[in-house]
Amino acid sequence: MFRTALRNVLAHKARLMMTVLAVMLGVAFVSGTLVFTNTISDAYRNSSAKGFGHVDVAVRPDHQESKGNTVGTTPELTEALLAESAKVPGAASATGVVGGFTAIADKDGDLIGKGWQSEGGNYSGAEDPRYPLVVGHAPSGKDEVLLDARTAERGGYRVGDTVRISVDGPVLKPTVTGIFTTDDGNVAAGGSLALFDTATAQRLFGKSGTYDEIDVRAEAGVSQAALKAALDKALPGDLVETTTGRQLADDQAERISSEMGSFRQMLLVFAGIALFVGTFIIANTFTMLVAQRTRELALLRAVGASRRQITRSVLIEAFVVGAVAGVAGLVAGIGIGAGLRSLMGSLDATAPDGPLVISPGTVVTALAVGVVITMLAAWLPGRRAARIAPVAAMSSLHAPATTKSLVLRNTLGALFAGAGVAVVLAATTMDGSDGQAPMGLGAVLLIIGVFVLTPLLSRPLIAAASPVLRIFGVSGKLARQNSVRNPRRTATTASALMIGLTLITGMTVMAGSLQQAIDKMASSALRADYVVSMANGNGLSPDVDGKLRELDGVTATSPLRNAPSRIDGETEYLTGVNGSSIADLTELPMHSGAFEVGGTRVVVDDDTAAAHGWRTGSSFTAHYEDGKAERLTVAGVYVGNEMISGIMLDNGTLTPHLTDPTDMQVMVKTAAGASEATKDALEKALGANPAIKVQDKKDLSTEIAQMFTLILNMVYGLLAMAVIVAVLGVINTLAMSVFERSQEIGMLRAIGLDRKGIKRMVRLESLVISLFGGVLGIGLGVFFGWAAGELLASRMATYELVLPWARMGVFLLLAATVGVLAALWPARRAARLNMLAAIKSQ
Repeated sequence: MFRTALRNVLAHKARLMMTVLAVMLGVAFVSGTLVFTNTISDAYRNSSAKGFGHVDVAVRPDHQESKGNTVGTTPELTEALLAESAKVPGAASATGVVGGFTAIADKDGDLIGKGWQSEGGNYSGAEDPRYPLVVGHAPSGKDEVLLDARTAERGGYRVGDTVRISVDGPVLKPTVTGIFTTDDGNVAAGGSLALFDTATAQRLFGKSGTYDEIDVRAEAGVSQAALKAALDKALPGDLVETTTGRQLADDQAERISSEMGSFRQMLLVFAGIALFVGTFIIANTFTMLVAQRTRELALLRAVGASRRQITRSVLIEAFVVGAVAGVAGLVAGIGIGAGLRSLMGSLDATAPDGPLVISPGTVVTALAVGVVITMLAAWLPGRRAARIAPVAAMSSLHAPATTKSLVLRNTLGALFAGAGVAVVLAATTMDGSDGQAPMGLGAVLLIIGVFVLTPLLSRPLIAAASPVLRIFGVSGKLARQNSVRNPRRTATTASALMIGLTLITGMTVMAGSLQQAIDKMASSALRADYVVSMANGNGLSPDVDGKLRELDGVTATSPLRNAPSRIDGETEYLTGVNGSSIADLTELPMHSGAFEVGGTRVVVDDDTAAAHGWRTGSSFTAHYEDGKAERLTVAGVYVGNEMISGIMLDNGTLTPHLTDPTDMQVMVKTAAGASEATKDALEKALGANPAIKVQDKKDLSTEIAQMFTLILNMVYGLLAMAVIVAVLGVINTLAMSVFERSQEIGMLRAIGLDRKGIKRMVRLESLVISLFGGVLGIGLGVFFGWAAGELLASRMATYELVLPWARMGVFLLLAATVGVLAALWPARRAARLNMLAAIKSQ
């Protein structure tokens, strides 16, 4: 039986090639994803280890937790603590480190780096071993700065050039005195790093005479653990905490690696969908191969082969095919991993240099996925082959599905589909995240149910296309009959395309609805023309609001000044606003009371009010950052949203209790309204600062919707892969179908149907099957998009269902294109059959 199975594999090379391709595609993306992510993770880990090579132990402030009604504080690392660290037994030296967000503009004025990864720090002494100079000399004073080599290259800067930099305030224009190299993981990930002398850095980052961290080097022969123990003993444990350099390197590598987690998951989802769709193709292929060898298998049964041996022979074929596809997919995956690594560089998504990592786990996974997926898909056809009675099979009487099996299949499909619909509908009545898991379960049940019912659905849906097919005469009539002749095969082929279109339609419906909801939210919640904020999300200097308020044409401004407080024993953030103008800058629906902010009167969003049991007229005690307390009264409860929420009180009440007030954003209303000229005027008034964003309502809604747009683009990529696999499936099915119908096609040619008619018949059959899958996919996608939207609507008042009719039309056209393209080769093959040879073929 083993030799027979191997002979069968070799005897059907061309037919099994499509199966190998389907499996190989899925395996290639799985292995390519693993190779790529392992390569990048290893490169970052090695880079981080180098970046902390000059740190044996880091001393950091021990952030005090909030206790009772007191807001937590952060101890300071002073010059005295630095000197004490350097004297600890086993310490060779100690370096004070200070840093913070530093925006660097290129020569066009645009921000270099990724905003939150744009960092600045101090260069210690004439030579700092942490940052080897490539060219130039150490900075001195506020008018000199060093740039890392990658940032200098991207900005086009050389030693002696003037660079525009912003830390937290006016734009600085220091001279580049040197360029250095660094193995810092954030710089390798695309960020930027600027270095000042220590005194300048302390002043710029608000750390006068203090440090963010103290890096201690160990003497020769002293381990990091021993030095850490000595520092723990010598330094005040209630003020500082110590961490070894090795742990810091591991933590940074893990953090950067985890940030790639979503990208890795996205790629693995693509691979999973490709494998899932490929499973249908594999099962289809083996079903048809088994059907074509019915007589042969029956003869084996007649001469003594058992059912188990027949099933085993089919599984052996699947094992060989899966192993070959696994090896080919692994090789292709290594190429994909290397290609993605190169693509990062071309897209300016830089990463540390390092070798391509092909781990044993990747090799085992690729081979296991290829073999297991193929064998699972082939098991059912092998089992069916073993159940065919030898006498019936040798008489070419293929065992049709019995009425009992059809009733059982349709009953199970109806139960799964009904349960899926019920669970999805029930999930839509739940709140937010509570309904996500039930909705996912319902979606899976419904897709399984529709897949099981697809043979039953194929007849009425394909019959609906009869009026159109009649236009094509005999070819159209034959195409319709061929499409429903084997409903299971038609259903399996159409399901591959159905799954891809279900995903893409559902996501497109959600994305379009969300975009409209966000646009509506921005236009309805804000009366302000612009919102000004920092590029990295940090706080703005209060001077920004003052500059904007004095600008000609500005009619109203209000900063949003966040500050922690303790209320009812829990940390709550207060939002300070300009009480006299905030009502002119926002338009928030009131749940109860009035939008009145001033003195001790505050307004609260409905979720916060519900959490504390507050209503209009309620009073509560807020404990401020300076430890003082004040009784506040709820003047009104407003309906919050993703843009504006929280406890709002007047800045005149809040600011006196803040040590270092900063604004998260500033709302601005102008007499001329939003326009490019007004935006330019605001940016110029702020010194064309690269660290500051000036956004109108459209910019805000686009930024909020950016995540959903990214996910949608990912799904479009997923559809592209699913379509490729689906095309292979349709080609495979049609090619097998043409082979099975060789005698019939020969007879049609003999009685007068020309080659054009044969080609048209095969093409129309392919078109009908593809459109059938497209209609099912779009229908399911709209249902899932509506259901998921109902979950969002419970948390987003402006959400409304938007059906993208134009895009759905494009998706249906795409399904038709798949059918036409997939039929090219099978149709040509059918038309070129020799009619006499075909008639005698069976």
